[in-house]
Amino acid sequence: MKQELDLARRRALRTFAGMPLLPLAGGFASTAMLAACGGGSSSASGTASSSSSSAATLTSVSFEGMAAPTLAVPAEMATTTVKSTLVANYSNGTSQSYALSYQPFFITGDMVSDGKGGKILAGGYYDINNAAIMDKSVAGSERQFYSDSPDGSSLLAIPGASVSGVKGNTVFAVVQFEYTTRDLAGTSAYGTLPSPIAVLTLDQDPATGSLSLVKYHNVDTSGVHGLWITCGASLSPWNTHLSSEEYEPDAQFISSNTMFQAYSKNLFGDATKANPYHYGHLPEVTVNADGTGSIKKHYCLGRISHELIQVMPDNRTVLMGDDYTNGGLFMFVADKEKDLSAGTLYVAKVGSGFVADVTAAGAALSWINLGHATSAEIEALAGSLAPSDILTAVKTDPVDTSYTKMYLDGSAQWVKLKPGMEKAAAFLETHRYANLMGATMSFTKMEGTTVNIKDKIAYSALQNIQSAMVKGNAANNAASGVSLDKAISAGGVLAHKLTGSQKDTAGTAIDSEWVPAQTSFLLLGEDITADALGNTANPEKIGNPDNLKFSEKLRTLFIGEDSSQHVNNFLWAYNVDTKKLSRLMSVPSGGESTGLHAVDSINGWTYIMSNFQHPGDWGSIHNTVKATLDPLVRANYKDRYGAAVGYLTGMPIIKL
Repeated sequence: MKQELDLARRRALRTFAGMPLLPLAGGFASTAMLAACGGGSSSASGTASSSSSSAATLTSVSFEGMAAPTLAVPAEMATTTVKSTLVANYSNGTSQSYALSYQPFFITGDMVSDGKGGKILAGGYYDINNAAIMDKSVAGSERQFYSDSPDGSSLLAIPGASVSGVKGNTVFAVVQFEYTTRDLAGTSAYGTLPSPIAVLTLDQDPATGSLSLVKYHNVDTSGVHGLWITCGASLSPWNTHLSSEEYEPDAQFISSNTMFQAYSKNLFGDATKANPYHYGHLPEVTVNADGTGSIKKHYCLGRISHELIQVMPDNRTVLMGDDYTNGGLFMFVADKEKDLSAGTLYVAKVGSGFVADVTAAGAALSWINLGHATSAEIEALAGSLAPSDILTAVKTDPVDTSYTKMYLDGSAQWVKLKPGMEKAAAFLETHRYANLMGATMSFTKMEGTTVNIKDKIAYSALQNIQSAMVKGNAANNAASGVSLDKAISAGGVLAHKLTGSQKDTAGTAIDSEWVPAQTSFLLLGEDITADALGNTANPEKIGNPDNLKFSEKLRTLFIGEDSSQHVNNFLWAYNVDTKKLSRLMSVPSGGESTGLHAVDSINGWTYIMSNFQHPGDWGSIHNTVKATLDPLVRANYKDRYGAAVGYLTGMPIIKL
């Protein structure tokens, strides 16, 4: 009997080895596992029979973190390393543990199925005519450019979806590619190529929830003038992929922007054809039931450094970070639900009490109305106005009181608005106009945003807390409400309390019940003197947070790092109830944790999507590890030209 039971348990392990993380709905995973294994439980909480477990309900989930990898095992620093555990706790006192691991769909540069019997290059670049863009930098080695920097992703299901080759459930992922780090000759290619975006058709195994790639579809972006540096992304409540275009090209000084000229050349074949006002907006991708996708670009959410926006449960209110130095916290309230093509744009002003202290009450937020517009009218203005039609900006003091001095991206400028150009400035020169309107434009690299619906709290990542945020710095405006005593280069996470019945600074009611009214710090990184590996931020705390996603079911805030202070970047889980911070994964040294997306349920399975980008992008903090790790990273990821798109999986831990 014991031999038969052990055999059943081993079979169960094989059956569920590829099982995705957190198949929570209906307690399917624990019930199936316990039934298959004769009712055993592997948790420290004890054992339970299959019959008692089948009646149990999930009560909580916790994560047991992993240690940061070290040079004791160099291979673990040169790849995705996952040694963390998830524990699901049930109402009958039992629990089930899952050993987490990482499963990529592909490494960029792989040839994958196009769903038509052929192959397509994952992460490949295309021009405005959908022709492959070739890297000709090394004679005799010409090849199509592909990205080493996959970023924002969404996982979704479409009713009635049908794609040839899918044997189980049809699931889709949308993945965007931010940039490529270098060409074959080793010259920087950052920002010089139009960002591709793809729809992946995935086959979901109904029994295990595992996902496998069936089809890769490159979305045609020619109708939206191509895409510029697509970074973070989110899934809208109406099941579309909300992309981003960060570091909008500065139209006022575009003639000297050689990177933008190279972008225009690669996209249009003409270094002067691209219009900077067509970039820095919000693209939205709709996935079709056949695994294709279409795209539109919304021009009325402000032309800022869009990173990762969050639409609130009202389907109208949008909270937006601004990945910029001297950036702001922005909000958009759409006229209609599930339609971002028209609405009102706001920017925050921070009140007193903003301090870098997680125990402090925080500061009140008020909102400045920057204007109302439709996407169509702003796109028309973008195509008809020259930068000099809207305002004048100079970088030396004109000694003219009609100009306003401000700091943009850490540098001083003097700006004067042209008469009657308020709307054009609000939506095409948003950073400058927000400064003119008295907003708090002192944040440094405010990146991902997400929302905890139950508690009505939104979260924003500050990759750094430095320069413009610090008292005495030339770029700091003490009157802005953000003037901290010292820099924390390792950054932090802000928590914003959301409420209704708010008015803007002119006294007009804001038509939303999801307005941030107060902000404070939830988490802070910690700068340190370089340790033995080279870390300049405490590796036991978050460092330079970037991606943020909140899971309602797990009560967990997931945090992905873009750190120049951690030798390896990490993916973290922070339980907002227990306040426990757990390291879930380490990405290859020199790489950035990206593409974070937490999905509470698709056909009863819960997923954490995660990518990474630019492995082996060495900086000075890597001096200790580079010699050892560089050959390993090159061997793992196509000589540093490849990076992974994938998700976390979980294998039930069963005591045999």
